[in-house]
Amino acid sequence: MRALLAAVLPRPGLFRLALLGAAVVRPLHRLLPAAGPLARLRAMLALAPAEGPAPPSPVERPQTFAPRGERRARVVLLVGCAQPVLAPEIHEATVRLLTRLGCEVVIPRGAGCCGALVHHMGKEELALAQLRRNLAAWQAIERTGPFDAIVINASGCGTTVKDYGWMLRDDPAWAETAAAFAAKALDVTELVARLGLPEPTRRTGLVVAYHSACSMQHGQKLTDLPKRLLQAAGFLVREPREAHLCCGSAGTYNLLQPEIAGRLRERKLAHLARTGADLVATGNLGCLAQLRGGLRVPILHTVELLDWATGGPRPPALAHLDGLQG
Repeated sequence: MRALLAAVLPRPGLFRLALLGAAVVRPLHRLLPAAGPLARLRAMLALAPAEGPAPPSPVERPQTFAPRGERRARVVLLVGCAQPVLAPEIHEATVRLLTRLGCEVVIPRGAGCCGALVHHMGKEELALAQLRRNLAAWQAIERTGPFDAIVINASGCGTTVKDYGWMLRDDPAWAETAAAFAAKALDVTELVARLGLPEPTRRTGLVVAYHSACSMQHGQKLTDLPKRLLQAAGFLVREPREAHLCCGSAGTYNLLQPEIAGRLRERKLAHLARTGADLVATGNLGCLAQLRGGLRVPILHTVELLDWATGGPRPPALAHLDGLQG
């Protein structure tokens, strides 16, 4: 199972093919036992989107997005591996928001998975190879001109990239470069806060329950910043009980330990439901995938809401809300 996940998840093309197959047999997943040897297969099918993978997004391709107005910063966006397959709208919202804030956003050629998925499964050498590939891609961008930040909108990836210097500390060829680039790594909310969120163009009055991913609040120690940005964007933010607890995703934990992860999921969903919020926001794809489908309200990435509030299009997940502009 670990070998299969390590081979498929970091490769967007192969992951898309796997999800196409999973969509066909997904309706049968409830026939599989929830415990025992087939529980992991059941968990994999349950997490697979019923509609299959998202179509490729233009944001995946190596390119540069020009800022709107005067350039205030030049940044590199980590596209990663699973997110463009499952939720490309997160990258699209990120590019819209950052270019609106005056960023030149570069999608580098040759960058890919941050290395977290395989590193968490104990495949250290494969993870370090992925780190070095990303560092080489960022070096190539730097040769065309300096950049100010490596922007990451999946907190699980951000925690890992910020640790690149430590992970390659014993590699004389890469240690210095890894430390320098790790120091440039920022969660998208950190960059938005530095640049300053513009005045909202719409105030919806929506109540948002904020779920803080473990990698965000414990790994990166970002606790209040995302909530402050949502409040500044015009949302009323509520925090669920036991906000410090995991939702059960934890990289591939929900696939390798589905019984325990399932209990954590139900506990988290119950707390989120009790907030009475109109929607849930989080900053990590793994949490989105783990929690989606468990509530009557939509779950979105924080950056989608910040983009919408400051002039971007309404997120597709909120199309059901009538009477709201945009």
